[in-house]
Amino acid sequence: MPVSRRRRSARAALPVTVLATLSAAVLCAGPAGADEPPTGDQGLVLTMTGAGNSWSRGVRLSCPDIHRRHPHAGAACDALTWARGDLDALPGQPHTCTREYDPVTVSATGTWRGAPVNWRKEFPNACTMDSATGPVFRF
Repeated sequence: MPVSRRRRSARAALPVTVLATLSAAVLCAGPAGADEPPTGDQGLVLTMTGAGNSWSRGVRLSCPDIHRRHPHAGAACDALTWARGDLDALPGQPHTCTREYDPVTVSATGTWRGAPVNWRKEFPNACTMDSATGPVFRF
């Protein structure tokens, strides 16, 4: 008995959807332990997002940065050590910024020396964010 076009397209769409979902899960998971430093500390996933989520970027920072993912890992780890993992207490690197309003939201999630971290803050622009957080969010 011939299969109607409607049935054929429904059958074809299901495997593609399932395949896409499984592929995304496999790509996100990656090999076991690939992203973890040997100390068992997961490190921090740092993200930065522009106004209205118009752009976004992120990086994983582990100290020491054995995977070399963060471009200023040594300085970022030093700043986090100085602040004892408290992102609100980062020493930053104060400098003059314009008053331009182009909000940037940054976040850090994961663990710092075994302690859970879930931090998020909005800054009026990228310059004020950089001034307040120093090398931690320079990626």
